[in-house]
Amino acid sequence: MTNTHTQVKPTVVIVGAGLGGIMLGALLEKCSVPYIILERASAVKPLGAAISVGCGLAPAFQQLGIFDKLVSLANPSLYSLVLREPKELLLTLDYTAIKGFGGHQPRILSRHLLYDLLLNLIPIQKIHFNKRVLTVSEKDNKVFVNSTDGSVYEGDILVGADGAYSTVRQQLYERLKREGKLPESDEEALPFSCTCLVGETKPLNPIQFPELNNVDQPFATTLGKDLPYSWVLFTTSSRTISFMVVQHLDKYTNKTAERDRAGDDDNSEWGPNAAQVMCDLTRGFPIPFGAGDFTLGDLYDQTPKELISKVSLEEKVFETWFSGRTVLLGDACHKFLPAAGQGALTSMHDAITLANLIYSLPSNSNESIETSFREYQDERMPPAIDAYNSSKAMAKGMERGIGGWIAFQASKYMPLWVWNNLIVKPGCVHRPQIGFLERVKAEGSVVPTVSPSCEKARSVFEKRAGAVLA
Repeated sequence: MTNTHTQVKPTVVIVGAGLGGIMLGALLEKCSVPYIILERASAVKPLGAAISVGCGLAPAFQQLGIFDKLVSLANPSLYSLVLREPKELLLTLDYTAIKGFGGHQPRILSRHLLYDLLLNLIPIQKIHFNKRVLTVSEKDNKVFVNSTDGSVYEGDILVGADGAYSTVRQQLYERLKREGKLPESDEEALPFSCTCLVGETKPLNPIQFPELNNVDQPFATTLGKDLPYSWVLFTTSSRTISFMVVQHLDKYTNKTAERDRAGDDDNSEWGPNAAQVMCDLTRGFPIPFGAGDFTLGDLYDQTPKELISKVSLEEKVFETWFSGRTVLLGDACHKFLPAAGQGALTSMHDAITLANLIYSLPSNSNESIETSFREYQDERMPPAIDAYNSSKAMAKGMERGIGGWIAFQASKYMPLWVWNNLIVKPGCVHRPQIGFLERVKAEGSVVPTVSPSCEKARSVFEKRAGAVLA
């Protein structure tokens, strides 16, 4: 009996047009799998601090044909500085070994430039804005997404790439809870112990900020002397300064608890004016950049208000990443502190793994799809946990108290060879490739981990190529 599912490519509905969702769309475009992306915002805003791209993404970006362009838009990131307020240099962290280990040095660029590189790989008509998800459901081997504007979208696979407070995850978990299949830990609210202000200035005058002329300028983290804050500055090739200002809370909380505490006061730290309130509280903090005594306020004044945002820094790896024809990606299934720069990296690694497995599907049957989703979680869960732990460890050095002091002392007095082998080298092992595109040569002394999804997609790709030639 012929399987009616065989040889039929699935239609994928992606909810969320962040870096993970856009990366997945770009990959599906390359392998001609039909898809649409639904985004609740009316347009994409270039929110967030600068982003580091290194050896973990270089092979995939080479395969996509965007790596050389990325290099032209980015600055090398070889060192970082740690200072105590106001400008006392405490230590310099050395990342120069990354190129030897992984073949490519890390590079820093504006988040919106990276986003645009990926966005240019997607036909614009495949992204639908102003699509806030109301309900998601599965019926007759199909997924259905209902938007608040009355639109209904149908597909074979639903990908929730809609962030830490994912609507797709919420509805998936509600169904699993009713069925008695949801782990207790997945019912718990997302915890956080930090809040963060992020933004990027307009292009600045390099006479005032000579660091902008130095393409090798280290990024700088300043630890507050008396207040529970730290702030990180990055220079970009666009002659802007990207900033991230972190407030360290004295205990873990969650958004529900904070909203209950804040009530309806618009001027509270959780109201609509939250970013402006945090700007006002921190504008006098000194910064180590500039030919003079500049403060964070000088950067805020050179940043469009709509491009400054306040976010909470949640930390959690969920146990449940999929069920049926629905699967989660990026912050929707794992959320890290930004200290180690793992959030965007892991989201895009998720997208590579998921695209490899969708490409390799033998059929659109429920069994085939669930098997692929299980393989996806099996492959991506261990590095996600590693990223969670490394992000937490890196963030320790920015905290106040005995834990932060111990972490700082360990970093300060650690021999370089220990630093390279204990901290730098492990970050170079995950360098996945796209199995259905031409393989690129692995560079660097560290052999990358084997990606089962890539090997599976490579095998299918070669069989299909052989069948075409035959």
